[in-house]
Amino acid sequence: MIAGLRGFSSSTFASLSQRNFRLFFVGQGISQVGNWMTLVTQTLLVLELTSSGVALGLLAAAQFLPVLLVGPFAGLVADRSDKRRLLMLVQSASMLQSLGLAVLAFSGSPPVWGIYALATVGGLTMAFDNPARRSLVVEMVDEPMVPNAVALNTTMMTSSRIIGPALGGLVVATAGFGAAFLADGLSYVAVLASLAMIRSAELRPAPPARRGRGQVREGLSYVRHEPTLFVPMVMMAVVGTFAFNHSTVLPLFAVRDLGGSDGTYTLLFSVLSVGALAGSLFAARRERVGVRSVGVSAVAFGASMALLALTPDIPTAALAAVVMGATSVAFLTASTAVVQLRARPEMRGRVLALQAMLFLGSTPIGGPLIGWVSETLGARAGLLVGAVAALAIGTWGVLRAREITRSAEPAGGTPLPATG
Repeated sequence: MIAGLRGFSSSTFASLSQRNFRLFFVGQGISQVGNWMTLVTQTLLVLELTSSGVALGLLAAAQFLPVLLVGPFAGLVADRSDKRRLLMLVQSASMLQSLGLAVLAFSGSPPVWGIYALATVGGLTMAFDNPARRSLVVEMVDEPMVPNAVALNTTMMTSSRIIGPALGGLVVATAGFGAAFLADGLSYVAVLASLAMIRSAELRPAPPARRGRGQVREGLSYVRHEPTLFVPMVMMAVVGTFAFNHSTVLPLFAVRDLGGSDGTYTLLFSVLSVGALAGSLFAARRERVGVRSVGVSAVAFGASMALLALTPDIPTAALAAVVMGATSVAFLTASTAVVQLRARPEMRGRVLALQAMLFLGSTPIGGPLIGWVSETLGARAGLLVGAVAALAIGTWGVLRAREITRSAEPAGGTPLPATG
């Protein structure tokens, strides 16, 4: 049994043997906890100020619209740049944004438009951070460890979703909104220090994209003509628009449909993230992934959303949220792994930016829409809309996977390099 546990540990956490990735993992872990504190605190603050589902949808739009608007350009910047230096610049801007939110909250009567404005700034930093950070993961580890590093990076992100919301709710309840924003601002010290300590000589940088006209369009054309990239991208767009609206629908579901409080929302968000952590650890050991994997995980995600929508009380909702968290991260990890492994290195930043644009940038469309449905028909209806969308597009993805030629991708999926 001990030998089995050692084998599980060595294969699951293999990429942490690389010094650069280990530094990155720790720094980002601390920073992402603070980032989730801010996202949850923003939601709770806007809900307290407005008591409006539409207002929550507009907040989501403010946070993610910049990703939609500048995502492809941000990916090109990542392809052209030293990603470590770009991340240091972006993370410094994120620190200032969090400190600005703290100043607003400490003022005692923060204007909602001010929160939206700073949320938009956060969206801009997110647009540039996402492709640079995810591309750097690939460059920090030896090639056989790339799938494991991708999965562990997802594990770190989902772990922060467990700690961040719970810690944010605790800080808001005991010290106020301003203290939560301030804690996030200070957490960026960790990620800046870790980035500064990374040894550039040990990186495997991709060749920088040449400068020229039409490079954003070139990236779009490349994805359109690669079925193993295009089909997961379409699934990501639909799921991101209708299903990944947790910050909009879960607060209303917890407070209105389940008759709970802000604490109920943080509980649901945290247990959802526990499921996401379990799902991401399982994904770290996965040896094959393909378009069919993305489709199957989308179907499972949709089924779990429907289950949550039908739960009658808080305890059963918490159990359903665990399943939903696991299936949601299974979809996210599968679609990300396919993209990161199949994209050409010189195109990786643009492809990842396009994926982020379709996933995060779709929120400005889906957030207000799901907010309106939840406000008008109840949050259960908002969850069911997402469930139907994920079930439908996941089924389409499975069918399309069968049509992809064997030369493009074997039916069983793309074999991943060994991680042990």
